[in-house]
Amino acid sequence: MNGGTASAAIGGVTTRQAGPDDVVGGVRPRWVVLPETVEEVSAALRACAEQDLAVVPAGGGTKLHWAPPPERCDVLLDMCCMNEVIEHAAGDLVVRAQAGVTMGALAGTLAAEGQELALDLPYADDSTVGGTLATGGPPGPRAFRYGTARDLLIGITVVLADGTIAHSGGKVVKNVAGYDLGKLFTGSYGTLGVIAEATFRLHPLPADRRWVIARLRSDGAAKRAAGAVAALSASQAEPSAIEINRPEPGGPITIAALAEGTAAADRAAALRELIGTGEVAEEPPVWWGRLLGDDVLIELRFPPAATAAVLEAADAARMVLRGSPACGRLLLEPVRPMAEDEPAAVVSALRAGVEAAGGRAHVLALPPGRPYENVDRWGHVGSLPLMRRVKERFDPGRRMSPGRFVGGV
Repeated sequence: MNGGTASAAIGGVTTRQAGPDDVVGGVRPRWVVLPETVEEVSAALRACAEQDLAVVPAGGGTKLHWAPPPERCDVLLDMCCMNEVIEHAAGDLVVRAQAGVTMGALAGTLAAEGQELALDLPYADDSTVGGTLATGGPPGPRAFRYGTARDLLIGITVVLADGTIAHSGGKVVKNVAGYDLGKLFTGSYGTLGVIAEATFRLHPLPADRRWVIARLRSDGAAKRAAGAVAALSASQAEPSAIEINRPEPGGPITIAALAEGTAAADRAAALRELIGTGEVAEEPPVWWGRLLGDDVLIELRFPPAATAAVLEAADAARMVLRGSPACGRLLLEPVRPMAEDEPAAVVSALRAGVEAAGGRAHVLALPPGRPYENVDRWGHVGSLPLMRRVKERFDPGRRMSPGRFVGGV
């Protein structure tokens, strides 16, 4: 991040004045702190606690405009200098990395040993390990087979608001009794503390890959796509991913499935037979694994059996969509830019349709710097009282990314 020059040291850690590129959801901090070790993260948070300074952790900065803006932000804790792959135990298919390692750099290190962290994240390679966990998604196409970042995470080191260093899972030294820190911190948007290191389970790079790509005509496409997804999901050909793309509300739907590993070509041919149309290709479609524009970005989660109803609700809301109905996840964006007063009504109508099908709608991103207080980003969250108690336990002073999570947590 740019802006300002080195000006001070918070907790003895390198600090600079914040600049215009350091804003979080339109809120500009006063300082940017640049720790290089877990101990420096701890020292910085202890100093912030003593001075009652609000802290927002940051990785690559690719999703700082996601979620609501913080109620206050005195310090941006930039993890860019904590960018080392600490340990790659290739024989055990395990890697431990600092939070500031980019996903692109991690992929390069692992590929050199014929391995991968099977996430296929639908955003830029300069997203970091810590940022990927802190935002909790959305997952990439192969989550259908391998799971999400939370599923592949086997150990984590975090620093709490008072500077306490805690560990959970692999490479355990100290645990916070009664809590699975990996699950708690994944998707918490920095509201519980700072993710400093993470340990993941790996997979070998597949020997071969083939994609089946089929375009379903617009009339009745939702029901046909839902039927094809259900058939592919149950197939003995075991696809690693099943994705759909609908760039025009009410228009044709493209469905793509990935077969990888042993006999990928034969298995892809079997998947094509299930769909009844399409082609087998050695390269994915251009939209595969890519994030839609995130000016306004909405994530839907729903039972896969409700796919047809959810697709129809998205069409009624005039939304472009992409994602994996086999996993019960889709990403949506409006077909055109929205005026400032539109998102609230659009989100409300979309959520009503999706909830009627047993799903949920979550607004991931809105343009920063505008007043969107009337937009319900999360919808009803039954576990909100529990989340508030966890927040009180980990951050009673409300100094960690205050207001960035569900219900103003």
